[in-house]
Amino acid sequence: MKTLTPTREIIRDCLAVRVRLIARAVSALYDEAVAAHGITIAQLNLLAAIGEVGPCAPRKLGEVLQLERSTVSRNLDLLMAKGLVDVVSSDAKGIREVTLSSEGEQKIEAVLPNWREAQKQACELLGMDGARALRDASGSIWTAPI
Repeated sequence: MKTLTPTREIIRDCLAVRVRLIARAVSALYDEAVAAHGITIAQLNLLAAIGEVGPCAPRKLGEVLQLERSTVSRNLDLLMAKGLVDVVSSDAKGIREVTLSSEGEQKIEAVLPNWREAQKQACELLGMDGARALRDASGSIWTAPI
């Protein structure tokens, strides 16, 4: 029997490493599925959040998706450059509110079949029990804005 060293304990038991492994594997499925549409899964999630919460401040998007301000700002800049997000209002301090453009709505519709396929693959990868456990576990951390 191997002695339980600190490194072995961390490698064997660390939930953070396991969550990150799962996140990378699942994200890769979705990124591959939506890549043909010129966006990433992170950008699609941001578009969906904007579409769901309506015109809102970038700060609100960060709260809803639990993202850092710089991550929201970087992805919003890319989505605005692609014409998928419109600025509703701004002032000297910057963007006050953004909304989904009609092109953004069309992009979500176009991506949906690919997203559904990635969703199916992710459920297969995790197993139905794993997917359910992931939804349940995340429910105590995050509530979807619907």
